Amino acid sequence: MSIANEATVTGGTAPPAMVKVWDPFVRLFHWSLAGLFALAYVTGDEIEKVHIAAGYSIAALLAARIVWGVVGPRHARFGNFVRPPREVVADLRDLVTGRSQRRLGHTPAGAAMILTLIGMVGGTCATGYMMTTTAYWGAKWVEKLHEALANATVALIALHVAGVILVSFAHRENLAKAMLTGEKREAE
Repeated sequence: MSIANEATVTGGTAPPAMVKVWDPFVRLFHWSLAGLFALAYVTGDEIEKVHIAAGYSIAALLAARIVWGVVGPRHARFGNFVRPPREVVADLRDLVTGRSQRRLGHTPAGAAMILTLIGMVGGTCATGYMMTTTAYWGAKWVEKLHEALANATVALIALHVAGVILVSFAHRENLAKAMLTGEKREAE
């Protein structure tokens, strides 16, 4: 007898059915990007070789994720979760007013954050690379832009984490755990 059947037989309620949502690549990408960005951020000018290696690794991860966003499974594809701005605004309004709609994949606001983070991290990688080229070697404006993009990304990460916590409470679902296991409650 399974635990779910045992709980039902003994008068309890069966745990909710779980469904795979996030494939292994999306989860590996997410946590690798988080770790590599943190490594790149803290090493900065202090340990240049580690900083540069982390930056190139991040750029490779971003390129792979963009490809995966086109050819990957359903919930990984940008076409599945990217929504128009009016839906993002409506999703944020609904979250603030307590009427947030649970989705199996990303929410419209979550999707907007993903695109924004990909753009910001991509810009940080591009300006980091530019600083290694002859054309932009020593260009202060590139260095300042690189630093500003990295700092803005840290602010976006804080907003992302706050959003994950808020939506986790609103939907009574641990989204960080779902990004570890790949599983979420079945659609209600």
